[in-house]
Amino acid sequence: MTTNNDGTLLSGNHAVAWGVKLARPDVAPLYPITPQTPILEKIIELQDKGLMTVELLTPESEHSAMAAAIAASLTGARVFSATSSQGLLLMHELLHYAAGARAPIVLFNVNRTPASPWGFWPDQLDSLAQRDTGWIQLYSETPQESLDTTIMAFAIAEAANIPVMVNHDAFYVSHAVEAVRIPDQQWVDQFLPPLQLEHKLDTQTGRSFGAPIDQAAWNRSRREMCDAMTKVESLVSQTGQRWGALCGRNYGPLEHYRTAQADVLIVTMGSMCGTVREAVDEMRQQGQSVGLIKVRLFRPLPGAALREALVGVSTVLVLDRNYSPGMGGILHQELKSALFGMEKAPQIHGLLAGVGGVNVAAEHIQRWVSQYAQAEACVDSIWVE
Repeated sequence: MTTNNDGTLLSGNHAVAWGVKLARPDVAPLYPITPQTPILEKIIELQDKGLMTVELLTPESEHSAMAAAIAASLTGARVFSATSSQGLLLMHELLHYAAGARAPIVLFNVNRTPASPWGFWPDQLDSLAQRDTGWIQLYSETPQESLDTTIMAFAIAEAANIPVMVNHDAFYVSHAVEAVRIPDQQWVDQFLPPLQLEHKLDTQTGRSFGAPIDQAAWNRSRREMCDAMTKVESLVSQTGQRWGALCGRNYGPLEHYRTAQADVLIVTMGSMCGTVREAVDEMRQQGQSVGLIKVRLFRPLPGAALREALVGVSTVLVLDRNYSPGMGGILHQELKSALFGMEKAPQIHGLLAGVGGVNVAAEHIQRWVSQYAQAEACVDSIWVE
């Protein structure tokens, strides 16, 4: 089933590089930045050993890397890039361009605190600050999921003609080493055939991209993007099912853990989900009906699926590893919006947990559940320790 049935010890970043190798991109513009750099280093190593063939570009900045990615993608090339924190923020202008051009680029972002003050710790604000650029956003919990999601992201981007940003937490995933099953290349080739773009720059057709248009045409481009975005949730589900049929690992927009008959659900993203599972197991042993909803697909947010998952639940705790100044936890705000108008909606408590990479222990989560599950009023993005 894999190159090693017991798995190969890989960090999260090296798992991403193996996923890139298996996806066979044509072009990879990359600029190093901590803690993303090991992705670039491993791709260089794989190429140097003759294990992958890719036109690797190392421009002078992340802004130039995304510019090169857009140009390559619009010629019909399969394109990968990776960055983190300040690098992603430097790309911001061009993220809008890539989405508007409907370029199916895959970008892996290693979630890291943005400056200032300077830090290198896991925090999701860098990617969540890009939520309105028009990119699909997926969040990974483990090195294995990061490898698998990298491959699936190409299939999703190329089916929707929308760029995909995959994210995992700095250090907790990027540098954590776990046993990872590397799929067979023939499996991935079956799952992800060579890219054939219908609309691309071609001297035989005379197409152009980025030409000035009138208001109605710009408006129409956003309506078309909206139509494509409405199909992404089902596309993520279908792609995860296809991947699962090949390797036995199924993925969807949401992941449910011990949610049956749960009175309290914890909702979060990324590496914190592993700690929540540990806390849920302990609380279940104590007779508490607690479960986890892991959000993999953040943009577009699977609102209908979240509402369905929370029917009959009395209390929801949202754990945010981010802080939007003046607003609070971003996932908390998004979930409140998704549940607006829902009959018998649960009480939703927003907890700012792990902001800036602060460690969140299982016993902390158990304490928060005890503290807020019976609260008479919702708490709105409060700081917890």
